[in-house]
Amino acid sequence: MAREKILELANHISRKKMGSKNGITYQDPEYLILEPVVTDEMADIVLHMEIRNKVTAEQLAPLCGKSVEEVSALLWDLAVAGVCFVNNINGVDTYWYDTWVPGIMEMMVNNKENVKKYPQIAEAFEAYGRVRGPKSTGAFPVGVGLMRVIPIERAIDGETRRASYEEVSRYLNENDIFTVSDCSCRTARESMGEGCGHLKEDMCIQMGHAAEYYIRTGRGRQITREEAFEIIRRAEDNGLMHQIPNLDGSGKTHAICNCCGCSCLALRSAGMFKNVDMVRSNYVSQIDKDKCVACGECVENCPVNALQLGQKLCTTKPLPVMKIETPRDMEWGPERWNPEYRTNRRDVVDTGTSPCKTECPAHISIQGYIKLASQGKYAEALELIKHENPFPAVCGRICPRKCESACTRGDIDDPIAIDEIKKFIADQDMNSDSRYIPKKRHDYGKKIAVIGAGPAGLSCAYFLSIDGYQVTVFEKQNALGGMLTLGIPSFRLEKEVVNAEIEILKELGVEFKTGVEVGKDITLKDLRSEGYEAFYLAIGAQAGRKLNVEGEDAEGVITGVDFLRNVSLGNEVALHGKTIVIGGGNVAIDVARTATRVGADNVAMFCLETRQQMPALDEEIEETLSEGISINNSWGPKRIITSEGRVTGVEFKKCSSVFDKNGRFNPSYDVNDTLIVDADYVLLSIGQSISWNDLATDSKLEFNPNGTVKADPFTYQTSEPDIFAGGDAFTGPRFAIDAIAAGKQGAISIHRYVQPGQSLVIGRDRREYRALDKENLELESYDRQPRQSAPHVDGAISKETFKDLRKTFTLEQVRKETERCLSCGATVVDEFLCVGCGACTTRCKFDAISLVRKYDGEGVAFENLKPVVIKQILKRKGKIAIKKAVNVFSR
Repeated sequence: MAREKILELANHISRKKMGSKNGITYQDPEYLILEPVVTDEMADIVLHMEIRNKVTAEQLAPLCGKSVEEVSALLWDLAVAGVCFVNNINGVDTYWYDTWVPGIMEMMVNNKENVKKYPQIAEAFEAYGRVRGPKSTGAFPVGVGLMRVIPIERAIDGETRRASYEEVSRYLNENDIFTVSDCSCRTARESMGEGCGHLKEDMCIQMGHAAEYYIRTGRGRQITREEAFEIIRRAEDNGLMHQIPNLDGSGKTHAICNCCGCSCLALRSAGMFKNVDMVRSNYVSQIDKDKCVACGECVENCPVNALQLGQKLCTTKPLPVMKIETPRDMEWGPERWNPEYRTNRRDVVDTGTSPCKTECPAHISIQGYIKLASQGKYAEALELIKHENPFPAVCGRICPRKCESACTRGDIDDPIAIDEIKKFIADQDMNSDSRYIPKKRHDYGKKIAVIGAGPAGLSCAYFLSIDGYQVTVFEKQNALGGMLTLGIPSFRLEKEVVNAEIEILKELGVEFKTGVEVGKDITLKDLRSEGYEAFYLAIGAQAGRKLNVEGEDAEGVITGVDFLRNVSLGNEVALHGKTIVIGGGNVAIDVARTATRVGADNVAMFCLETRQQMPALDEEIEETLSEGISINNSWGPKRIITSEGRVTGVEFKKCSSVFDKNGRFNPSYDVNDTLIVDADYVLLSIGQSISWNDLATDSKLEFNPNGTVKADPFTYQTSEPDIFAGGDAFTGPRFAIDAIAAGKQGAISIHRYVQPGQSLVIGRDRREYRALDKENLELESYDRQPRQSAPHVDGAISKETFKDLRKTFTLEQVRKETERCLSCGATVVDEFLCVGCGACTTRCKFDAISLVRKYDGEGVAFENLKPVVIKQILKRKGKIAIKKAVNVFSR
C-alpha cells in the first residue's frame, strides 16, 4: 500500500520537490528502503529536520506539536532503524540525518533484524547506486566522490608526495573510540543471494561519532585501536582494499570500509559504469615489465579487473594498442557499461600471455617460481606454487608437463626443464623443519566431508582447511593418496614423498578416516545427521576396464589397476614366466615395469597405437625400453587363449589405423594379419572405470553413460545441492594435476555453498587463459643454451628395485636452467580503470608493481560539494563538445 507520508520523507531527504519531474516516486529505492520500518509518526519528525543539522528532542517537540517524551521515543526509533545518527553531546542526546549514501542506507542495512524481516531494505540499497549511479558519471572530479579509495599504506611508503589524508593510520590514530560491524554492501548482497564469497562479518570500522552511534544502537562491536589495526591487516592479507566515506571534508572521515570489487556498491561505479573518478584514489598502478613475471597474483586480486596478463617478448608485427575510452570527454550511456562485471572478469588480454601458465591445468605461476628459484628464494617459490598446487613434490615426479610442451624456449632450442626445477624447489619441503605450512585465513568451524583421499580430494581438503573449515577425509583403503599411492609405483613416486605432503594437511587440522567406505560403512545421510554441511566426491577411477573379448575371465588375466594396487598395498604378488601388458598409456608403462620387479621373466607390451601415437610420455617409453621391456605397436587383442581355465596366450590382430578422419578413436584392423603370443599372465591396462558401489544409494545424483557423475563444469555442483564432485569421478581418467586443480575449485564452491546468501559464480575467477602467438615472436636474437638434464638411470639397475633412482637437479643445474627462461609474460594495467587501492602491490613478490601518484584530488564536505560538481559538469560538457568538433573536422 502506497504511503504518502513516507514518499514525502523520501523527497525531503533527497532535497526533491514531491511530484516534480525529478521527484522520488513510489518505485524508487529511496521510498522503498523507508517504507517497511518508518512509521508516519517517525517520518513527521524527520520532516522537521534538515540534513546534518543536529537537533534535540526538546528543540523538535514544539515544531512537531508533540511532547518531548514522544519525540524522544520516535527519534530513538529512527536511530535504531538507521535513519538518524544519535550522539550524546554535552549530556544531551542529539540527532541528525545524513545523505542517503554514504549514510542512511548503510545504517539501515546494518540493522540485521530488519533486513532479515524485510529483504526490501537490502534490495533498495543495492538498487540505489544502480539507478542513480549513471547520473553521476563524469560529474565528480577525482577525490570528490561520495566514497573514496584509500591506498593500502605500505603501497605508498616510498611516495614522497603522499598526503596524510591518504593514510589509513592517520584516521585510526586521530580517533579514540572504534567499532567494527558487518559490511553493509555484502549484507545486502547476501540477503539477495548474490554474495561473492567474501563474507560480511567484522569488516567495516567506525570511528568517533559513528562508533558511538553503532555502540548505542547495537550495530557494531566496540574494539580497541590495536584491534582496528589488526582488522585492517587481516583484510589486506585476504586481498581486500580500503574506502572511506568522503563527505566529511578533506582529511576527515568517520569510517573505514574493507572492500572487494565484486560486492562493494561504491566500487560498482568503476566496475559497472566505468565512472572510476567517482571512487579512485590519487594513485595508479604501474608495472616494471623488466621485473614482472606474469605470476598473476596481482591480476587475481585487482578489485576492478584493471590488471590483465599480457606478454613482453618482442614481436615481428606490433601488437594492437588497446583504445581506452572514458566518460571524461565522451557521452556515456548503457552501451559503454559493463553490467556483467561481476561474472565476466578477464585474466588475459586478447593477444595472450605465457604459454606455460596457460597450458598448466592449475595455471600455476611457472614463470614466477622459476624467477624466484633463480634468485635462490626457494621458500618463496614453494609458497607461490602452493597457491595453486599443494603437492609440488608429487607433481615434480609424475606431471605430464604440458607446460614444457608449450614452452616458448622450445622454439629456440629445448623447453625449460620446468618439472625438474619444481622438483628441486619442492624437495626443500621434505624437511619437516623447513616445510611451508600456510596460515589459516579464517576459522569458520563448519564440518565438510571429502570422500576419497586421492589428489582431488586432498587438494579440496587442503584449500578448505586453509579457509578455516573442519574437514574430514573418508578413504575406503587403509592408505591415503588414492592412485598416487596405490596406482603409481614407488620407482616413479615414492610413498614417503606422498606422505610428507599429506602430513602438511594433518598439521592444518584435516582429519583422516581410513578403512571407511562411505555408502557401506556409513551413508551420506548419516554424515548429514552428524553435522556435515557439504560433501566433495573424489573417489577416482579406481577400477580397471575389460576388453570384451573371448577368454578375458581366465585365471592369470588381471586388470592393471588391481595389479598395481595389490603391489602397493604389500599384498603377495608374484609373477613368473611370460607376461603381456595390453595398453599404451602411462599406466600400462607402470604395469609393465612393475611386472619385471615382481618376477616376470619376459614382459612385452602391445598397444593399438603407433609409437608416435602412444599416449605415454616419451621419457617413460625410453625408460621402459631400457629395462628390457619390448613395445609392440599397432596390435589389438582379438582373443585370449586359454587352457583349462588358465591363460596361455593372446591372439592379436593388426591395427591399420586408430583414429578416423575426424580424429575420433575408431580403430580399424587387418583381419588377415594376426599374431599369437604365448603368455603366463595378461595384464589389461586399457583404461579405468568408476565404481560407485553403494555411495550413490538413495541420492539424487545423476551419471553419464561412462559412469562419471554429472556436475556443473564450472562450480562442480551435482544434482544434489550439497554434493560437489571432482577429479576422475567427474572427468574420467586424467592426470593428477587436473584433479588437483579441480580440488581447489571444489573448495571455492563449497565455501560459497555453506555460507548463507553466497552465489557459486558471482565474483569468481573463470581462469580462462590464452597463450601468446608464437608465430609473431622475434626469437632470432636469443643464444642457444643446452637444457640441463638429470643423470641417466641405467635400466639394468633400476628394474631391480622399487626405489626411485632418478636424481634431482643440483644447485648449479637449477641456476643454469632458470637462466634459460625467456620470461614471456607481464602484467598490463589499464591506468584509467585502476582505482589506486594498492592491493596488487601487496601480492607482488618481485617489486614489479607500484603505486604512483597521478592526481591531487582532495575530499570536499557535503555542504561545499554542489559548486564543485557543477563546475566539473560544465568542464566535461566543454570537453565533449571540443572532441565532437575535432572528429567532425578530421573526417
